[in-house]
Amino acid sequence: MLGVNRIGFGAMRLPQVGPAFEPGSPPRDRSQAVDVLRKAVDLGVNHIDTAAFYFSALRSANELINSALAPYPDDLVIATKVGPSRDPSGDWRRPPATPGQLRGQVEENLRQLGRDHLDLVYLRAQEPTDLSDRFAALVELQEAGLIRHLGISAVSEERLAEALAIAPVTAVQNAYGLGFRPEQDDLIRLCGEQDVAYVPYFSVATTNRETGGTADPEEVQAIAKAHGATPTQVLLAWTLARGPNVFVIPGTGDPKHLAENMASADLRLTAGEMAGLDALHKRSQRL
Repeated sequence: MLGVNRIGFGAMRLPQVGPAFEPGSPPRDRSQAVDVLRKAVDLGVNHIDTAAFYFSALRSANELINSALAPYPDDLVIATKVGPSRDPSGDWRRPPATPGQLRGQVEENLRQLGRDHLDLVYLRAQEPTDLSDRFAALVELQEAGLIRHLGISAVSEERLAEALAIAPVTAVQNAYGLGFRPEQDDLIRLCGEQDVAYVPYFSVATTNRETGGTADPEEVQAIAKAHGATPTQVLLAWTLARGPNVFVIPGTGDPKHLAENMASADLRLTAGEMAGLDALHKRSQRL
């Protein structure tokens, strides 16, 4: 499993202000993005999640990471993902990369990050295409020394088993959060049994981004008030409590929010609070 701190940093929102991949989103101030990355490492982040397709009209997450942090600390793990890609205009290319095209995506990440290897590469497998051949192609790149650890993203229990039959899987990355995709609880437990890290994305933003909500649930707000914390900190603390194999990668371009996110590791929810949040989670069967 990943030997990193359980609160990492997601770089998806760094290139722009506002939602990622939204046409017309203004680019984030470059100096602010660089400062946030450096502050993240200063606060103890040693796990950054990125991708070559995280870019806006003027900013690339990988290039910002390279500029801010190279030469990289020895203990810093940079995770990226391959499979999907976007053309220069920002439109998604269809279909996702073939096994033969994955090497080009890996090399593009290496070039942008200024590295001779990638610490962790996820194969994003949400498309209804074969996983085995593409995952096997990444195994070949791992054997060639370009990749150290392999992960899979947007997958089911069945696809995890399919990948594990080919090579060890270090981490699974799926969308998951309080009240969002509660069926993922079984996969989290399975990952723990297989010594696989589970790294959810949208663990904070799911309620608003995926289901159209406009505010955090009242239960979350009440717990936050009781602890003198923020709702985001409660959501992160609850997610971390799902299991010792769960890691979170909240992203932000705001130094204040970054510090608040990191402080979530110290928030201890009571047994009663956890029970209440778990009940809320199970009531929300949104798929």
